[in-house]
Amino acid sequence: MRLGLALGYWGRGPSPGHLGLAQEAERLGYDSVWTSEAWGSDAFTALTWIAAGTSRIRLGTAVAQMAARTPTATAMHALTLDHLSGGRVMLGLGLSGPQVVEGWYGRPFPSSPLTATREYVEIIRQVLRREGPVELAGRFHAHPYTGEDGTGLGKPLKPITHPLRADLPLLLGAEGPKNIAQTTRIADGWLPLYWSPLRTDVYRASLTELRDGFLIAPLVRAQVCDDITEGLLPVKAMLGFYIGGMGHSARNFHADLMARMGYEREARHIQRLFAQGRREEAVLAVPDAFADEISLVGPRERIAERLESWRAGPVTDLLVTAPDPRTLRVLAELAL
Repeated sequence: MRLGLALGYWGRGPSPGHLGLAQEAERLGYDSVWTSEAWGSDAFTALTWIAAGTSRIRLGTAVAQMAARTPTATAMHALTLDHLSGGRVMLGLGLSGPQVVEGWYGRPFPSSPLTATREYVEIIRQVLRREGPVELAGRFHAHPYTGEDGTGLGKPLKPITHPLRADLPLLLGAEGPKNIAQTTRIADGWLPLYWSPLRTDVYRASLTELRDGFLIAPLVRAQVCDDITEGLLPVKAMLGFYIGGMGHSARNFHADLMARMGYEREARHIQRLFAQGRREEAVLAVPDAFADEISLVGPRERIAERLESWRAGPVTDLLVTAPDPRTLRVLAELAL
């Protein structure tokens, strides 16, 4: 099981410690470093900065949002950074949800998410293979564009720049069972948002078609500390925000996933509290047990013991959100 460092996205401003953490992770033998985006900092610019300050560690987006860019624009970002970094890019993509897609990106959330994702991936594959002009008579992504509001003058094109790698790894952040199953067929890997080594049965039916070399790379908060309750607070804060506020109460994929993992009553309670503006109560309502089983928090000995359950399953890469170099070092000593 390889280790990756997940840096996420910026908060109020740039995170001055991110480059140093990435450099320390590279020194410790971590395989990859990952950035993400929501509705603030973008994933590719921060990753380019990290690429310039490192030499070996692989560079991933976990995740770049599909609604933020056309498929060809995303492919351009990936192939450009892949050249600049010497072939270190892994492209992780996510569909997001209606609240963000329509509220922030100002475009309709696709009526068929599976089809939209499949078309998006196919266009990126065509760009990277560069076997001919990009052409797809897609329902959501048509190349060339043939809509009634177009000019009808669109011409199929292939990238001017020759991609460094036609097989640049493409991973998807999927949460629903059908989306996960499709991911195993069309992508090179899967980026689970929540993974519990105690509940792998939640995903079993979606993972029946795994190919050799397919990556399963969940994000996990890790912190070496003596006070487990205090160490779980950042996990609960993240869960409270994602489950309560990252999506509409009627359609929140994160809350639905928590429900499938055995915490439906708690998930709906968190949503109600968040909707009422009671955010601190929503965070405190996140069960410690749920926060604990999807993270690695506590003294070194406890993390070492719990790490074995992560090794025992199908996880290939552990993408660690860690607040300090000490935690990175301890995980490297235990896992690598």
